[in-house]
Amino acid sequence: MTVELIDPPGLPVPGIYRQMAVTRGSRTVYLAGQVARTAEGQPVGAGDLAAQAEQAFLNVATALEAAGGSFDDVAKLVLYVVDWDAGKLPALGEGVARASARLGRDLTRPVTLIPVVALGEPDLLIEVDATAVLD
Repeated sequence: MTVELIDPPGLPVPGIYRQMAVTRGSRTVYLAGQVARTAEGQPVGAGDLAAQAEQAFLNVATALEAAGGSFDDVAKLVLYVVDWDAGKLPALGEGVARASARLGRDLTRPVTLIPVVALGEPDLLIEVDATAVLD
């Protein structure tokens, strides 16, 4: 594995994300922000943060597979969420859990969540930016 996930002593253990990732590998993959679109470009989950998060995370996995990797190689995630408030955490968690179940992997990674007013298209509620390190 090229990514070691760590919650170091002296920092809180958040449970829903990891504090840091230590990477070893020779190739770094920077993904464009992934959103709730099918391969054909069709919208997924209009107005449903859980459905959109699930699709965006699945799209990250699809992109990584094309590079010869998997979600296990993800070192860092940045989530851009429209009109974020803590009340949306259950829906976000549900979407990530559904993607995790479909992929058969733990998707918990170091993550930064950035609230935004809007994304590139008006129906989008979340965009997932990922950086991965491959051997």
